[in-house]
Amino acid sequence: MTNQAYPMAVVTQDSLDSYIRSVNSYAMLTAEEERELAERLYYDGEIEAAKGLILSHLRFVVHVARGYSGYGLPMADLVQEGNIGLMKAVKRFNPEVGVRLVSFAVHWIKAEIHEYVLRNWRIVKIATTKAQRKLFFNLRKSKKRLGWFNNGEIETVARELGVEPSEVREMESRLAAQDAAFDMSSSDDEDSSPSYSAPMLYLQDKASDVAENLEAQNWEEHTNNRLNLALSSLDDRSQHIVRSRWLDDQKSTLQDLAETYGVSAERIRQLEKNAMKKLKLAVGEF
Repeated sequence: MTNQAYPMAVVTQDSLDSYIRSVNSYAMLTAEEERELAERLYYDGEIEAAKGLILSHLRFVVHVARGYSGYGLPMADLVQEGNIGLMKAVKRFNPEVGVRLVSFAVHWIKAEIHEYVLRNWRIVKIATTKAQRKLFFNLRKSKKRLGWFNNGEIETVARELGVEPSEVREMESRLAAQDAAFDMSSSDDEDSSPSYSAPMLYLQDKASDVAENLEAQNWEEHTNNRLNLALSSLDDRSQHIVRSRWLDDQKSTLQDLAETYGVSAERIRQLEKNAMKKLKLAVGEF
């Protein structure tokens, strides 16, 4: 199951608006219709059944991808990566598990988009070390086994995950503050179905790790908070340069900013370089 097999799942930036209108025109499946198609795919390998499952869930991919729009990456690319996750989920979906495809697919969709963001957004790479990511995605599993940590358990977890004990304490505190997010609803997308908006609805999925999905979402929110705090430590001009060059949808060139501030493009490049150095340091402090 590849993109070439499903040209309707290929997105470009120029055609994004028409693509969204197109995917919203596909009717959502009832539970009975979805199960029938899933069985035809699962037991008979019917490609048309896979096509029907994918088409009816493309609007959900757009809904998820919009949650990652703050990284300044092309929305078309985010949607495309999410579509890859959807196709992987459809290929692996077992109708006998007894859950809706959307509950199963959300993990695959977010996983593909999350990896794309980490590969392509350099500020995230600066803020996210391998050890920190390993700590974040494994600490909740360790807490299920150990409960609230004492000093000895903190040392054990830090040694197992290859991080400092202080990082374990900080992450434990942050995770404890985020536990209430399971039943928090979102209504920021008026085109989306209400059945897609509440993360608590995904808890019925026995085939994927819902906690891991929410941990990834929490990590995204935490990264955004650290970046915003780091940006606030810069002067107004440096903030504007960084946002214009890296974060805005319509990015500015060095020459554009040089004309704005009445200096040379080389001077803007130097200011940008200095600002990025300060961001690295500031992100590490928060």
